[in-house]
Amino acid sequence: MSGPEPFGARLRRAMDTRGPLCVGIDPHAALLAEWGLNDDVAGLERFSRTVVEAVADRVAVLKPQSAFFERFGSRGIAVLEASVAQAREAGALVVMDAKRGDIGSTMAAYAESFLHPDSPLFSDALTVSPYLGYGSLSPAVALARESGTGLFVLALTSNAEGGEVQHAVRADGRSVGATMLGHLAAENAGETPLGSFGAVVGATLGDLSSYDLDINGPLLAPGIGAQGATAADLPAVFGPAVRNVVPNVSRGVLRHGADVVALRDAAERFAEEIRTAVATV
Repeated sequence: MSGPEPFGARLRRAMDTRGPLCVGIDPHAALLAEWGLNDDVAGLERFSRTVVEAVADRVAVLKPQSAFFERFGSRGIAVLEASVAQAREAGALVVMDAKRGDIGSTMAAYAESFLHPDSPLFSDALTVSPYLGYGSLSPAVALARESGTGLFVLALTSNAEGGEVQHAVRADGRSVGATMLGHLAAENAGETPLGSFGAVVGATLGDLSSYDLDINGPLLAPGIGAQGATAADLPAVFGPAVRNVVPNVSRGVLRHGADVVALRDAAERFAEEIRTAVATV
């Protein structure tokens, strides 16, 4: 009996039918205020419900940032649970942006929190940090394979502080970031149409031709919109791997709230700009 369809296959289909846009759900206090909402659980719930209603039936991926829900305690987590379920019911894939990273049984517990089908927070993929060593992610890799979910591993992030770790050169002459990309390529070897183990690679990083981004897996690319990158930048940054890029836009869409139509229109504009840029490669 075959297992669940792998995340990579489901993501490829969603990207091909809905376009590759990922919309973040980042209900930080300043954005709640811009929407005219209070910085409380009621404001959080209204914000998240509105974003899901606006775009979950038309974009490939929604990416809630767990921290902005966790800060409200158990009631915030309840809102996150509902948002994940509603988004998946509407046809969007959910990437939980929690950036978990630990070892052994603790890493296994983090994985079970987001990647086990029986979990209230069951998501299609999870962002993880490999900086306790790539091997520390083994419990999450194993559960992702079993449950048909995926991982996005921090590899070349756009924050300035990341360089001191990710660009550090190992004894074998490879940078740490390149090493992570190599591990992911190995995880995805032979998978069709797309592997389930992706990398987080910032769209603001400029020319990345010195890195092998052809990992046969998705590349989650934050930085479009408010951080300064545009859809037109994607081919130059990602080169031939651009077809597997999942550009993430958060504030560029969310600042158009709290009107559902305005949010929807903004997401569709970004999606069309991304389709056009990718089609040129």
